Amino acid sequence: MRTRVTVTAIAVLLVVLPVTGLTVKAVFDAQAERSLDSLLTGRAQLAQQLARQNVAPANLVRRVDADGVRVTLVLRNGRQLGAPPIEAGGTVRQVKATLQAGQQTKGATLLLSADTGLLADASARLRNVLIVSGGLAILITGFALAVGMRLALAPLDAMTGLARSIAAGRRGGRLQPERADTELGRTAAAFDEMLDALEGAEEAARRSEATARHAEGLARQAEGAARQAEGMAREAEGMAREAEGVARRSEDRMREFVADAAHELRTPVAGLQTATETLIQLGPDASAAQREELELLLVRESRRAGTLVADLLELSRIDAGLQLHLGPVDLRELAEAQVARLRLVAPEVTVEIHGAATVTADADRLTQVLTNLVDNARQAGARTVRITVGPTGVLVEDDGTGVPPAARERIFARLVHGPHSKGAGLGLAIARGVARAHGGDLTVADRTDGLPGAAFHLQLAGRT
Repeated sequence: MRTRVTVTAIAVLLVVLPVTGLTVKAVFDAQAERSLDSLLTGRAQLAQQLARQNVAPANLVRRVDADGVRVTLVLRNGRQLGAPPIEAGGTVRQVKATLQAGQQTKGATLLLSADTGLLADASARLRNVLIVSGGLAILITGFALAVGMRLALAPLDAMTGLARSIAAGRRGGRLQPERADTELGRTAAAFDEMLDALEGAEEAARRSEATARHAEGLARQAEGAARQAEGMAREAEGMAREAEGVARRSEDRMREFVADAAHELRTPVAGLQTATETLIQLGPDASAAQREELELLLVRESRRAGTLVADLLELSRIDAGLQLHLGPVDLRELAEAQVARLRLVAPEVTVEIHGAATVTADADRLTQVLTNLVDNARQAGARTVRITVGPTGVLVEDDGTGVPPAARERIFARLVHGPHSKGAGLGLAIARGVARAHGGDLTVADRTDGLPGAAFHLQLAGRT
């Protein structure tokens, strides 16, 4: 590979350098010709200007004279000034002009001659320089390519040596490239990964062989275990009968729950039916006050039915496995949102917030729980609510009527109404379901300061 790359690069130079040299020489020759023509033409124009200034012939010849230019001035009387004239042709480039002004120079003939042999010599020297420099460039490039390719492909040599050592039975060697962001670095890293996989497969094969031997012994043990399993099957049969009884009891509880839910829905539906029938019976003769009262009843009962249906759907989601959208949640910020909400709906209630913590949880679901706890405290007649935020959850304490110890677990059951409840008795059941979906729990106890009231603890341990 190194030889092919080096030969290819030198071949490219052998093509590029001659083409470049010929181009440079052609440009140089053309530029030199143009420069010589410009020099002779410029000298002739200078002579015309000097003649118009009535400069003496000898002085005109001296001022027009320049390096590489031969000046001959022939006056009208045949007198010659400057260098003797030479014939044009061959290596001689000549410009002839007749002066148009001056007392002594008017009508005189000016011959400007230049030897192009100097240009040919310069062109030949340029050609030789290009040949020598091109040869040196090829030699230096070949040497640099040989050294550079050896250094650049050193990882491949290391990879080849490592492969041969592995083929000879020596394991454990790795390339460990310093840079894995280059082509060779990525190749070396992939080679190391292949070796890891190969040695891992060999180790797995050895372990499998040992496992097979161990499995043979286990098979003998399994025969004895089968006999034990037969006895366990008899026990499982008894457990199945017990599970069947549990299922029947669960089904009975579900029927009871559905019946209670239907009973709860019957009240708002009945109210909707009564209000609707009354509106129809009164017709256009109903007064504005009666119509407004009935319409408010329709709105209130429809909202009550909608809330109950939404709560029942929420419970069904919790039973099926609540899907949480987890992310960083500032618990103090959620508590402050409750303060802002109470200022609008219950400005007479004072809310205190203590502590701060950030947990990984579903912000919308925690907001739902806090809203339920704060509204329950307000419905229980609380005038002051204290929210304490900590790394393990939130403690909501109020100075309301409190919860008797005998009812502290029952209030979390479904469709259980407290003495001050205005809902369907599903709020705390949903709140506890959300807490347990987060890996925590929701409990109620006495206040930590011993004062009358209730303390609901939303535990989020394991999610902080």
